[in-house]
Amino acid sequence: MTASLLPPAFDQLTQQAVHTFWHSRNSGSVNASSGDGRTAVVGGKNMDGFIDVIRAVVKHCGLPEDSVHVRKSKVVLPGFFRATKNWDVLVVHRQRLLGVFEFKSQVGSFGNNFNNRSEEVIGSAADLWVAHHHGAYGGIPKSRRQVQEYSPALLNPVIQSDPRPPFLAWLMLLEECEASLRSVRCDEPHFPVFEEFRDASYARRYQILCERLVERQLYSAAALELTPTGKDSHRALSPATSIRNMFSEFAGRMLAAAQGD
Repeated sequence: MTASLLPPAFDQLTQQAVHTFWHSRNSGSVNASSGDGRTAVVGGKNMDGFIDVIRAVVKHCGLPEDSVHVRKSKVVLPGFFRATKNWDVLVVHRQRLLGVFEFKSQVGSFGNNFNNRSEEVIGSAADLWVAHHHGAYGGIPKSRRQVQEYSPALLNPVIQSDPRPPFLAWLMLLEECEASLRSVRCDEPHFPVFEEFRDASYARRYQILCERLVERQLYSAAALELTPTGKDSHRALSPATSIRNMFSEFAGRMLAAAQGD
């Protein structure tokens, strides 16, 4: 018999999380027709259903549920370029940082917000990895003079003071509609864009972003899930950028951590 990395109710939990997202928006926590670009992306508590998925995976892997932290005062990590950052979920067990999650959603306003979201996700990872390289998540941060930087930590996050870096994950839940799926023209006044971006939709751009965040080792996993307006269903554009892949990777790391207890 083959053991499953994910809990039996994984698919139901993810569908319920998407349902919670749309229900939260429709109940008035975010006015979808307001045209407010920030609320269209951030959405307050709309993504909280995915916290239940994290808890279920952590428990399934044999770690205590109280290792999952979601309270605002408990999801703060020190940074390198800034003092602190609040993440959406942290997994901390026996004073070891195991997991870090950031959730984003976008409904409408695709052109106004894609670049902002890209800059945020890249910058947050850069800040975390350099801080980790300097010992920020394992006791007292080291003086910069104590850290030997033979190569840039930002580009080589495996070169860390702790050989077991935290699992860093980013999830984008994107409205599936005509505007997010149609081709988008790129401005190229001086130099050509990379070919894969030419005429790519915003959904395709997010997929490329997720793939490259992992390829360049800025994130352990990154997922893009498309959900039709107001529906509980969701889908990925590729297995590599699916929420199932992200949580399977996460489960593998959590099982390793539990085995090491």
